Amino acid sequence: MPRFLVALPMLRFQNHLLRRSTHWRRTMSFPYPTITVEEHWLSPAVTEFYAAKKAPDPHDEKGLIGTIIPSLRDFRDQRFKSMNDHGVTVQVVSHAPNTIALDAATCIKVNDELAALIKERPTRFAGFATLPMAEPEAASAELRRCVQDLGFVGTLVDSNCEGRFYDDEFFWPVFKAAEELDVPFYLHPSANEHTKPLLYDGNYPSTVAETLSQYGWGWHNETAIHFLRLYAAGVFDRFPKLQLMLGHLGEMVPFMLDRVDRISSHWPQLGVKLKRSLRQIWDENVWVSTSGMFYLPQMELVLKQCKPERIIYSVDYPFGHNDVGLDFLKMLKSKKVVTDEVLEGIAYKNAERLLKIKARVE
Repeated sequence: MPRFLVALPMLRFQNHLLRRSTHWRRTMSFPYPTITVEEHWLSPAVTEFYAAKKAPDPHDEKGLIGTIIPSLRDFRDQRFKSMNDHGVTVQVVSHAPNTIALDAATCIKVNDELAALIKERPTRFAGFATLPMAEPEAASAELRRCVQDLGFVGTLVDSNCEGRFYDDEFFWPVFKAAEELDVPFYLHPSANEHTKPLLYDGNYPSTVAETLSQYGWGWHNETAIHFLRLYAAGVFDRFPKLQLMLGHLGEMVPFMLDRVDRISSHWPQLGVKLKRSLRQIWDENVWVSTSGMFYLPQMELVLKQCKPERIIYSVDYPFGHNDVGLDFLKMLKSKKVVTDEVLEGIAYKNAERLLKIKARVE
């Protein structure tokens, strides 16, 4: 037998040890693996959909977030290197937000493409399904296919469907499917051209209005209101086991939670009788992720307002940066903001429990 064939097993073993050693050196000041859950990617199928509809593409490289687009499109080289360099053990990938509702055929293409990419490194990636929310029955069927056939761990959905909110019972088949499949429904901020003119256009440049209406304020405010609408409409009465994920340290809800909980306790006098209080829903049905909100005062508030076993680490890659996220976790440890047990849960154990996946260092 040629000598190089005899040496191959040892070479592979040495390479395996080198990968583990490199990963350890890069993250040795942080003792746990990590799972990040709001990490984005851009499919060519979506770019083609916008072109076919002759609709303005929010993912255009000339747009407001144009510098991010190459990182969104990359799935292999830059993304994987950043994960390895900054201690991301598993990345749960979802599609970037949209301004128009994708049709079922496009969503199928997106999900199939993501599934094929995940298969290249199945221990390092997982997926959230992209759904055609304007077609709730098709969306439900696609969620079932993604979970049962493709192995996805839930769905991440834009916070409005061309201006419509999901407290409308028209959309509730998707909640039913998520509950039956026992997978989370991640409500993610997205642009809303219906609210922008009223709330954000003003005596300043249009670029400022666009920023305020999106990631500067409006996205988070509107997602918070959307959650309250779901609660008020009785979504959690109809689907008591539904698990809802909110990013960006709870999308402003933790700050106002006590006040809204107290006010909503008077709703029965107005004819709105819900089975559980807002606080109960928050504690039993809602999970909060960090997703790029790496600010200590806000994190300390979330730790007071949320059960620690329902807080999950995420970076919001590539809008957020993996190195900044890792530094934030290290700061939580070095400043003793949380106990080691709580930090381990935030880093990966809470996500493992919710998503039924494992963080394994290769």
